[in-house]
Amino acid sequence: MEELQEKSLHPPQSAIVVAAPKTQFTELDPEVQLAIRFAADKKATDMVALDLRQIASFAEYFIIASGANQRQVQAISDEIEEQLKKQLASRPVRIEGYSSAEWVLMDYGDFIVHIFNKDAREFYDLERLWRDANRVELPKDL
Repeated sequence: MEELQEKSLHPPQSAIVVAAPKTQFTELDPEVQLAIRFAADKKATDMVALDLRQIASFAEYFIIASGANQRQVQAISDEIEEQLKKQLASRPVRIEGYSSAEWVLMDYGDFIVHIFNKDAREFYDLERLWRDANRVELPKDL
């Protein structure tokens, strides 16, 4: 007599962890590196840089950072804008959300800086939306 073998519609789960490739900080354009450093100078928290070159055509990088309150979000934005203008004569194409400072978006063409307050960052969760992007390995000294 044939033996009956139990089959399941749900195959056994095995955890496969694939290390996502990381872009090195030194590979970034000087403007992007400086924007990250200026945000860090103003004590931006939870900084993440995403390399979008393989998955998007409108920008090469996202910089995502948080500020503790409206004044800090604006101070981070001000520092990036002023220093990039002063050091590299680079100006944003546009800045949105500055007055409310829940989410300030600074569009520099090749890269976009997103500065959030805590609640807006959790709500919009850009890291999850852009999870297919490579992360940039940020220096430990930031």
